[in-house]
Amino acid sequence: MSSLLKGVNLYLIGMMGVGKTTIGRLLAKELGYGFVDTDNVIAQATGKSINQLFTEEGETAFRKLESDVLSQVCAFTKLTISTGGGIVLRLENWGYLHHGLIVWLDAPVELIYNRLAEDSTRPLLQDADPKGKLRSLLEQRTPLYSQADLHIIEREGETPEDLAKRILEAIPSVLKTQVSH
Repeated sequence: MSSLLKGVNLYLIGMMGVGKTTIGRLLAKELGYGFVDTDNVIAQATGKSINQLFTEEGETAFRKLESDVLSQVCAFTKLTISTGGGIVLRLENWGYLHHGLIVWLDAPVELIYNRLAEDSTRPLLQDADPKGKLRSLLEQRTPLYSQADLHIIEREGETPEDLAKRILEAIPSVLKTQVSH
């Protein structure tokens, strides 16, 4: 499979809580790729949690940092990159994402909500109606997420390993095959 990808990066996009980091690590291992989580890079570079950055600097400043990290990461090859859920909101980020293969990991709002219900580190869910907030974020972002090369919808009872396997099986369907002369 990695020879099929020819070193092209794999970018995982989708809502918070869909498993981009977990599945990204599995894909990287399977492909013999490196793994990068853009949120972790931002947290390490700033010495602050994503929550702190949102609180102290605001979402706009965070999105700028996210774009800066993405611009640097896309210069490398053979990486599986897990992105923040809102990375699709800035037009400039699509220029970076299109350097690789974009996989939209999708899951029902109920499932995401159940995963994140106890997670106080998600700044956008510090809301009176977190499930409603998730729904509205997903509604807003779906037209953007749908620009991905691959759309993988999590099914009931699927494990991260199952999803990684489905992604690997689906990749050849979206790769342009080279024409031999």
